[in-house]
Amino acid sequence: MTIIDTTTITPLTHSEAMDLLGREFEQTIAMLRSLDDHEWTMQTDCPEWDIRRMYLHVLGASEAGASMRENVHQLRKAYAHRRRHDGPLEAALSGLQVREREDLSAAEVVERLEKVAPKTVKGRRRTPGLMRNHAKLRVDGPVHETWKLGYLIDTIYLRDMWMHRVDTSHATGRPLVLTSDHDGRIIADVVGEWGRRHGRPFVLELEGAAGGTFAQDADAPDAERVTIDAVEFCRTLAGRNPATGLLTTIVPF
Repeated sequence: MTIIDTTTITPLTHSEAMDLLGREFEQTIAMLRSLDDHEWTMQTDCPEWDIRRMYLHVLGASEAGASMRENVHQLRKAYAHRRRHDGPLEAALSGLQVREREDLSAAEVVERLEKVAPKTVKGRRRTPGLMRNHAKLRVDGPVHETWKLGYLIDTIYLRDMWMHRVDTSHATGRPLVLTSDHDGRIIADVVGEWGRRHGRPFVLELEGAAGGTFAQDADAPDAERVTIDAVEFCRTLAGRNPATGLLTTIVPF
């Protein structure tokens, strides 16, 4: 059994993240095209969203990534909404994305998402390194931190789309297509960040096609040992499952 030392897991590079994002768009659109009318109305783990509304949010975020004008529009409206109603900026932004696209049918969501996908990847890929590495933003949910813009562009947007594909599979019962080179890399990046965030020793066995065995100071007498399905590990860190021990450490998606 190969055990991966989490200290050797490097965060996603910008180029790698954009390649993964392109592939995630393909996987997401393929799944959405297979859904029937009833499945689009199924409730997801996101309390206020069925599958259609969840992808109104994904579409809105994608269209913001493809157009600076749309991005500025959404941010301006979201900040104004938060000033009036308080609450996290992320919730204000995603709520706006849904409201402004509420009249779209499921078929129109897929059509627009497929059309904008290459533009989104291109737009995010072309974000200058100086901006990615030095521009910062404060977030207020689910963690209260200051992020580099590059972390948002390269990591969070990718994880968000991936997790919503997981949400769709979980809501509908449809099998989730997983590969070690795509999903496994996304999950390994989550494991690496999880280990850095809590800083404690552990041995983590993630089951499934996108899993593996990971460790951090495995020989320490207090190393926590966890065995869990790889996707359920991510769902737990994202707050979709009850958590105990080191799994209570939040990793943003």
